[in-house]
Amino acid sequence: MSEGVYQPARGVGAKIARRGRYALGRSHALCRPARGVLTICFDDFPKSAAANGAPALEAFGARGTYFASGGFAGGQDHTGLMFDAGDVIGLSRRGHEIGCHTFSHLDCAQASVEDVIADVERNARALQAMGLDRNLESFAFPYGEASPAAKRALAQKFTAIRGVRADLNRGSCDRGLLKSACIDGGEAQIDRATGLIAAAARNPAWVVLFAHGVEHSEGDWACTPDQLSTCLRAARAVGLNVLTFGEAAKVCLTPQAARRGLASWFTTSPAGKPPRASTSSART
Repeated sequence: MSEGVYQPARGVGAKIARRGRYALGRSHALCRPARGVLTICFDDFPKSAAANGAPALEAFGARGTYFASGGFAGGQDHTGLMFDAGDVIGLSRRGHEIGCHTFSHLDCAQASVEDVIADVERNARALQAMGLDRNLESFAFPYGEASPAAKRALAQKFTAIRGVRADLNRGSCDRGLLKSACIDGGEAQIDRATGLIAAAARNPAWVVLFAHGVEHSEGDWACTPDQLSTCLRAARAVGLNVLTFGEAAKVCLTPQAARRGLASWFTTSPAGKPPRASTSSART
């Protein structure tokens, strides 16, 4: 882990509080794909995710979702050199999805909902200025951190929203904080990912995997092209569809009435029309 990199609190108390936030503000949906689905995402995103990740996906006829934090554009951080306008335009034209990840990589569990929305809208304006001319339909919470209020507010703006809890999306789920597994960091992560893929083939589910960079040497903040291809080969071998996050949400999710009880007081209705990059919306 790089020194000086912000990370949310991970102690016992923080874990308990996090579980409470996850339980509230739910946007209830059913995830019941006819066959298993795999989505590959890149967070922040480093230029290596475009330079090395996109060709690996395209070799399998697949496309990915790039969750962009506009404040990183043209710079460099612990994950490497960051994307620029050419990456955004080039990926979009090749059929990859650009998703929203806030402008400043905000911890959305700690910020006010007003600050979260403002940062999301700033990100949309930044991406539009880079030349993005498509709707922003998908959002990923930086660090996987979300308050109930942020979940409720953003579920009204985006088709589906991603967190970082490593599991399958199947059956009753929260459209405002869908599960995903990290594939940065080595072979143990890839083994977990291929296990999820096999499970999604046996009993259809939506598998979401995310990385930051795609480097030729694995690290805390990157997988390798070969590791990414291992996941894609595993999906092809068992017949999973490989779709972008936005495409998969439309195939896999249907709205579900909120259950009665405390959680129903904090539940939002299904999303309306997603925002255009020109008027609204957003690193793990």
